[in-house]
Amino acid sequence: MSEHKRPAWAIAIHGGAGALGRAEMTPEKEARYRAALDSALQIGENVLRNGGSALDAVTQTVQWLEDCPLFNAGRGAVFTHEGRNELDASIMEGRTQMAGAVGGVTIVKNPILLARAVMEKSPHVMLTGRGAEQFALENGIDTVSPAWFYTEERWNTLQKMLEEEKSKTGSLTRNPDYKFGTVGCVALDQSGNLAAGTSTGGMTNKRWNRLGDTPVIGAGTYADNNVCAVSCTGHGEYFIRYAVAHDVWALMAYKGLSLQEATELVVNKKLVEKGGEGGLIAVDKNGNIALPFNSEGMYRGFATPEERKVDIYK
Repeated sequence: MSEHKRPAWAIAIHGGAGALGRAEMTPEKEARYRAALDSALQIGENVLRNGGSALDAVTQTVQWLEDCPLFNAGRGAVFTHEGRNELDASIMEGRTQMAGAVGGVTIVKNPILLARAVMEKSPHVMLTGRGAEQFALENGIDTVSPAWFYTEERWNTLQKMLEEEKSKTGSLTRNPDYKFGTVGCVALDQSGNLAAGTSTGGMTNKRWNRLGDTPVIGAGTYADNNVCAVSCTGHGEYFIRYAVAHDVWALMAYKGLSLQEATELVVNKKLVEKGGEGGLIAVDKNGNIALPFNSEGMYRGFATPEERKVDIYK
């Protein structure tokens, strides 16, 4: 999007990069994804239009995406090697730069709500595993049976990968749908506050309680009222190594790059050179929006009072 006078509010969402290849995407499936992105965007828009906070817009939008089985977060999360769902999420608000994150939770219905509780009700930034679940129970965050997260499609994907592993023909990188799926939202509210949130089920077939970039502040999520808010999606290991979300912020804060320039440089030059696949969504303090990605597709959408769009491929 081009640079312009600051809109009253702005929002962008993603449902993961490394979207289904065009070959696998049926018109019916594409219509379902577009409708889901549209619904999610509407939730955040309504909050912002009515003068609500960026933090609430981000929380409610990500929560809806977690409940939608089409995306790899919450219900519909991918399975680990052992056939479990381990969920990660983080949230950050730009006014105070407070942040909260959770990793490897298995019974929390909406990890984004738990991440926000960590930010608001604990002295910490990141809680993981059983401790994070204990904190959820103590703070009245909805918990569910692990069966809540099950979807047949994700289960079948794991079985296929395990078969491929046995026959030594498979690798983690063969099908991007195995690899990347995250949901996220960034928003600017009418008071000029920014916020960012991200949630994921991680990688299909992941082992050893692996955590990706989603719960890592500065890698998968970052927000600062003076500069921008960022939520990432892609091959998490690369996003952690190169502190992608923070890198966008730093290029703007220290080098004076525009949002467009900074996000392009990070996603389509730096990450590409390092072999990292994925994308991000970002909004700056002036309401400019960027949604760059270097994979075949990225489920995404954005809205301002003047403009609105959802898309999947380039």
